[in-house]
Amino acid sequence: MLEGLVIFAAGIWAGMINTIVGSGTLITFPTLLLFGYPALTANVSNNIGLVAGGISGTYGYRREARELKTTLVRLAPASVLGATTGAALLLTLPDSSFDAIVPALIALALFMVIVGPSIQRRVARRKLERETDVERVSPALFISIFGLGVYGGYFGAAQGILLMGLMGIMLSAGIQALNGLKNVLGTLVNAVAAVAFMIFAWDRIDWKIVALIGGGSLIGGLLGSRIGRRLPPLVLRAIILLIGTLALIKIIWFD
Repeated sequence: MLEGLVIFAAGIWAGMINTIVGSGTLITFPTLLLFGYPALTANVSNNIGLVAGGISGTYGYRREARELKTTLVRLAPASVLGATTGAALLLTLPDSSFDAIVPALIALALFMVIVGPSIQRRVARRKLERETDVERVSPALFISIFGLGVYGGYFGAAQGILLMGLMGIMLSAGIQALNGLKNVLGTLVNAVAAVAFMIFAWDRIDWKIVALIGGGSLIGGLLGSRIGRRLPPLVLRAIILLIGTLALIKIIWFD
């Protein structure tokens, strides 16, 4: 019962963080590792569960996302192709490969959580808020979104922060519009990977985890789009760093 409540609460927190900042996986995935779930099962089940939070967060940010609807249509194929590639890598590489790379992925994601605020502040200073759906999607941006889709389909922690940093540099829209676009593209990546996992890796899915994280993140996504902007970002990031660091310690020294 306690384990279920903690995972459900982690799902709420992750759904809220994903909507506002990105990197909610660094709440749920390490939590599952701390309870002893195998890394691959935790990753696959967590990915499927967080789709619900992505949908509710996207709905909450629908007004901002509509400002860049043309850009979304142009970038969505890159996210779909990338997510498919990342999910295929996760399912075809041996389990030992994922177990070996998990610490590096968590460390990379934690690093992005640390540097994310400075990236976003720089972007906010450079970009003026304006309402438009006309953006030039360069080949470099398309390829970069594809690369982040591969990362998202394979692991995905801090994918939202990476998307915000990339799009903030290469697009001229305001920060809130970019956040709406980030929510749509990130959810699309998770959804594509989730479908691939359900088709090709059904035996890897723990549906109890999916239900707990899915229910929690659905609530969290709505909270994030409504009241989450009022929460201190420093508190959110501190909790992410704490749980991620504990997971790294457990993996490196105790597994």
